[in-house]
Amino acid sequence: MESTPTRPSSPERSAAGSADARCHAAPLARALGEGPVVLDGAMGTELDARGVPTAQELWSALALVTAPGAVAAVHDSYLRAGAGVITTNSYQAALPALMRAGLSEPDAWGTIASSARIALEAAERFSQERPGLSALVAGSLGPYGAYLADGSEYTGAYSLTAPDFEAVHIPRIEALAGEGVRLFAVETQPRLDEAQWIVGQLGRLAPGAECWVSFQVGDDGERLADGTPLAEAGAWADAEPAVSAVGINCVAPPAVAPALGTLSAVTAKPLVAYPNSGDIYHPATKTWTVAGGAQRFTGHARPWARAGARLIGGCCRTTPADTAVLARALSGGPASPAAAPLPEPRS
Repeated sequence: MESTPTRPSSPERSAAGSADARCHAAPLARALGEGPVVLDGAMGTELDARGVPTAQELWSALALVTAPGAVAAVHDSYLRAGAGVITTNSYQAALPALMRAGLSEPDAWGTIASSARIALEAAERFSQERPGLSALVAGSLGPYGAYLADGSEYTGAYSLTAPDFEAVHIPRIEALAGEGVRLFAVETQPRLDEAQWIVGQLGRLAPGAECWVSFQVGDDGERLADGTPLAEAGAWADAEPAVSAVGINCVAPPAVAPALGTLSAVTAKPLVAYPNSGDIYHPATKTWTVAGGAQRFTGHARPWARAGARLIGGCCRTTPADTAVLARALSGGPASPAAAPLPEPRS
């Protein structure tokens, strides 16, 4: 039987004793030492289900402006389903992208900061509703390719010397850290050099913060999207004190097991796995075949935990129903059926 998934103990407060949720610390290392930790799942899928449009360049980040209450409701749903970590809705929230969409620079900064406030307030609400339980908030830091919105987040086919590269990353780190975020998800990274650069900036802009790094890998689970061997990335993470855990995300479920095997051979750090649901998209008809049973990612949680994964959750097309299945599976509860099929996303 796997270790019971843990929720972090109640968050620490600032020296000023403020009840403001922005004073949360992020004791990820402590939580990981207690057992597997369940991550949340997709934000865009849940916003679509609530009628919030995401089919545009800013994807789910636009909801920070148009529907912040829906973003909060999604966080609430994942927490109540059993997530021990929720991530800020900042993956695609880059300062130049928000300004390109028509926001002033101050409003764009405020929008990024709001992703932290919304998530931290959701964690605070949860701790008040469920005394003795709490959750961590991770600041989502997507790759430069996500800002480009041209598919290059899955290939790494861009330059780190692009004029707006730093303008994408640095304000987002500063805005999230300024709201008190002390844990970061450096996620869906297709390139090792970009992940290394982001972690370096975290050390400069948010000293003492924890982070995990998760890479985008091919279907064989052996190489990053840009061709870098995953073993090389894992060895770097193992030697990097600022990285608390390393793994993969936004990948097909079959890629997870080989990736975990590769990583466990080069690092003793906790591993991270939050793949996509396993649903299959049909471009010709713009429809989905919803994965169920052995095809859905939730059915593999226990083997992944045995392989060293300690942060386990979902990425694209996953839902709070999946989170609840993960939480039950990792607590050693009875096997649960896969999540019910989702309604087709609205576009």
